Amino acid sequence: MNIQNTQWVTIGALNDIPRQGARRVIAGPKTIAIFRTTQDEVYALEDKCPFKDGPLSEGIVHGKTVSCPITNWVISLETGAAQGADQGQTQVFPIKLEGQTIQLGL
Repeated sequence: MNIQNTQWVTIGALNDIPRQGARRVIAGPKTIAIFRTTQDEVYALEDKCPFKDGPLSEGIVHGKTVSCPITNWVISLETGAAQGADQGQTQVFPIKLEGQTIQLGL
């Protein structure tokens, strides 16, 4: 994704997402999970595990990873890559914080 050609869409406020939680955003045919860590870092991934398409937005956030609620695969919030011996990756979307406002790059 070319960040210069990215369309930024305001999707809400930081406090709309609980720490270690997630919210979903529908963007055309894709559902995107927006995650917030305990350090108030925000990440966006396509809302499906690379193994069985489990809804990552329903998983457990720990550090900068999320565990799929179906497969228990651990996915990096930074890269979308499966961790450990598992292999696969989900799409990552750029995020910017403007004060307390979250913007998603499409």
